Amino acid sequence: MVETLEQVYEGKAKKVFRTADPQAYMVYYKDDATAFNGLKKGQIKDKGYYNNQISAIFFELLSKKGVPNHFIELTGERNMLVKALEIIPVEVVVRNIVAGSLAKRTGKPEGYKPALPVLEFYYKSDELGDPMINDYHIKAFNFAADEEVAAIKELALKTNDVLLSYLEPLQIELVDFKLEFGRYEGRVILGDEISPDTCRFWDAATHEKLDKDRFRRDLGKVEEAYQEIYRRLSGAKNKL
Repeated sequence: MVETLEQVYEGKAKKVFRTADPQAYMVYYKDDATAFNGLKKGQIKDKGYYNNQISAIFFELLSKKGVPNHFIELTGERNMLVKALEIIPVEVVVRNIVAGSLAKRTGKPEGYKPALPVLEFYYKSDELGDPMINDYHIKAFNFAADEEVAAIKELALKTNDVLLSYLEPLQIELVDFKLEFGRYEGRVILGDEISPDTCRFWDAATHEKLDKDRFRRDLGKVEEAYQEIYRRLSGAKNKL
């Protein structure tokens, strides 16, 4: 067990602690929930537990499929040990089905399936509300080098392919999801989390929302949605 030292960061959903190993951080997942850039706040019972466990399942899957990421191991119900990344200030959203802001921006109805996945970049800044940016902004403001952007695109689309294939037999539609990347030992790898906080999951048969949209839109049964995603994933974990 790696010794946990002082806290170095606290975000809306997680706390990050330094460890005795300078190449590793300890991440603690909280029950706090926010939406609309922090304008809506609350708590979701046991969200931290489910997001930690769900993220670990996805990271283990991605590692086996050749997508490098920061996950090292679970160290508790709400804790995971991860590689210490230099975070790139660009959030990546992969969209397979129109929902949320994409519906508002394009006029397409929720549920519409574009001809191919849509890849979007956002500047990681809570103060500015994470505004959308493009490749030119990334290069002009030196957020990432050209080769890093190319790696991010490749890893994001490969992550999408892996998750789509894995979730299809579980009757889960991967509508869209947010990814973050960082630098580790000279290369770009996947970081942050992959959970109902950062993904839109729909039941494939009923299109029932099984993610944080239930909190955002006051749909009720928020905890049950997180539980259901974990139930389906943990049932399939032995197939990883």
